[in-house]
Amino acid sequence: MTPPLDVAAIGIGPFNLALAALADEVPELSFRAYDRKPRFDWHPGLMFDWATVQVSFLADLVSLVRPTSRWSFLSYLADRDRLYPFYVAERFHLPRREYADYCGWAAERLPSCEFGTDVTALRWSADRRMWTLTLDHAGVQSTQDARHVVLGVGTRPTLPAALHPLRGERVIHSADYLSTVDDWRGVGHVAVVGSGQSGAEVFLDLVQRQRSHGWAVSWLTRTATFAPLDYTKLVLEYTTPEYMRYFHGLAPETRDRLVDRQWQLYKGIDSETIDAIHAELYAHLLDGDRPPVHLYPATAVSSATAAGAGVLLGCENADTTTHSVLAVDAVVAATGYRADVPDLLDPVRDLIRWDDRGRYRIAVDHRIDTLPEVTGGLYVQNAELHTHGAAAPDLGIGAYRSATILNAVTGSEVFRLPKRTAFQTFGGVRSPGGAA
Repeated sequence: MTPPLDVAAIGIGPFNLALAALADEVPELSFRAYDRKPRFDWHPGLMFDWATVQVSFLADLVSLVRPTSRWSFLSYLADRDRLYPFYVAERFHLPRREYADYCGWAAERLPSCEFGTDVTALRWSADRRMWTLTLDHAGVQSTQDARHVVLGVGTRPTLPAALHPLRGERVIHSADYLSTVDDWRGVGHVAVVGSGQSGAEVFLDLVQRQRSHGWAVSWLTRTATFAPLDYTKLVLEYTTPEYMRYFHGLAPETRDRLVDRQWQLYKGIDSETIDAIHAELYAHLLDGDRPPVHLYPATAVSSATAAGAGVLLGCENADTTTHSVLAVDAVVAATGYRADVPDLLDPVRDLIRWDDRGRYRIAVDHRIDTLPEVTGGLYVQNAELHTHGAAAPDLGIGAYRSATILNAVTGSEVFRLPKRTAFQTFGGVRSPGGAA
């Protein structure tokens, strides 16, 4: 039996990688992170050469909490001998492939990261006051005890109900786009469903490939417009720790209402991508002989039927309430991701307290609410949109959330956290008479 860990992290995406990087600076803490993948891999299906990360390079694994850490993005640049080129480039938003390479650089060097190991089950022993992880490494099973566990298993691609039965080679989620598109044969018309950043990037790539592939492209979104990401300064404060704490203190029904209204904070299209799309459409206009390209706002896919090798999409327009059918050969669904409860929690589901919609109840320090006999912490990363708001999926909250969890499990302020992160006062006037 290996000694019990203080903290075991399940899943190694950017958020648990941030946890591993910060835990590396706490030598008295025994920590290990596990992932079934053989190496760090981040959104390979959308790793376009030209795509950028939508947040500042300061939203790396550690800098917003520990800027002097050896795991910072600037340390990575120094190790790669790219500090001066980066300085001259004056980049604020990183190329996505550079951010992924940075995370891979850290994952390869952090001794606590164990890839190729699948956590298949989690159990709680009240007698020993321990979590027990069942591990599978290349078919060899073992167990590992831990006092606290952090779930960072990520979100799963989701398809609309109408498209789900047809998922296959020609009906795919955008997460699989780059690993699939080069294998398409005989495709004359492609539809992109969904208008977030992923949908915009897939659409742009399809139109750019149009000259060589000769396909028509249609882009459908149920939203009223192909809406931009709201990246204005005061709106960005809604992704800060200060707003996250305020949001957590609201009533659950209020939180759900706000999340629905704030979708442009995390689902919109960045302005650079919109500009690139318009430039490509203008080039399409100049070419004159390319196959047609159509953009359909306020149009939802209500049904999908297989028709030979293609698909018939039933479409409903919200403005005119009319129904139409669009015949296509392939569909890319850029329809988002969902934080599903992983199967590994099946043995402890009865120990978890769920809200009335079957979601985790989560404390402000990101600990899942469990029955009193569970004395070990069960924490979660990026599954708390409903309790912590639009900051939950934002890379800029990764270091802060990980530091919050590490402070909680150690019972001390190992990492000093910023006390004021927004100019706005959320929740209304607090001083007598409304004075500033």
